[in-house]
Amino acid sequence: MDYYKILGIEKTATPAEVKAAYRKLARKLHPDLNPNDASAKKKFQEINEANEVLSDPEKRKKYDAYGKDWEHAEQFENAKRQEQQQRSSTRGGGFGGGAGASEADFSDFFESMFGGAANTGRGQRVKFRGEDYNTSLELQLLDAAKSFKQTINVNGKSIRISVPAGVENGQTLKIPGHGGPGVNGGPNGDLYLTFSIANHPKFKRLGNDLYASEDIDLYTAVLGGEHVIDTLDGKVKLKVKPETQNGTVVKLKGKGFPMYKKEGQFGDLYVTFSLHIPTNLTDKQKALFEELSKL
Repeated sequence: MDYYKILGIEKTATPAEVKAAYRKLARKLHPDLNPNDASAKKKFQEINEANEVLSDPEKRKKYDAYGKDWEHAEQFENAKRQEQQQRSSTRGGGFGGGAGASEADFSDFFESMFGGAANTGRGQRVKFRGEDYNTSLELQLLDAAKSFKQTINVNGKSIRISVPAGVENGQTLKIPGHGGPGVNGGPNGDLYLTFSIANHPKFKRLGNDLYASEDIDLYTAVLGGEHVIDTLDGKVKLKVKPETQNGTVVKLKGKGFPMYKKEGQFGDLYVTFSLHIPTNLTDKQKALFEELSKL
């Protein structure tokens, strides 16, 4: 993938421009806003990956130099130096037959190393990092609201992981060392775990905030009163002001979703009141409403 193309920016983009481009696309492609769009979910993962690299100065420097192989930059440099030293001692020249060797020559050499020809010519094998693995974990919304431990199976291997409260739909966590085995004694790759969080019948989540709708009867809306609602941490008694209109929104501060890796911090809960009009009225009730309508 071309990370610059994914974010729609030039290679000369400043850190501020990278950040702005990511935020714009993240708002547009967030899985919660595109629940049935598989392509939007994939693009959301891609922009997260691109932002992770381009927003980090060191990672971006390596990516600009090596493209898709940026994670192996240090190994590439070491192998390149060893090959240059070897050829210099045997031929009296540089890599590929002289100082004019191109980066394409180095890239071909790098690819050949991963193809199984990682021999320095001195009886030593160059160590290379194993490949990264990707997997997904499906969660219910209430599961994602608390920290927990989970055992997952990847390539026949059981891995015990800790999931922090507040993970988002489409978010990817990196689990170091649980990818493919290294080559020639090199380090293992990493495991990337992407969360898929199901919609909840009552709460809609946007970021750290939750949204819910509550039916209230006509009498409570007109006269005021109390109404019990559900929150993530139990039931709460809510005061309803007299003459509350249909569609009124009430904000419950700190009753939303826990913030990722921010202990004790929560979003807000927004409750929209929907008036429930009484049906099957008795003759006496109808008469009372008729009397009210004439006042």
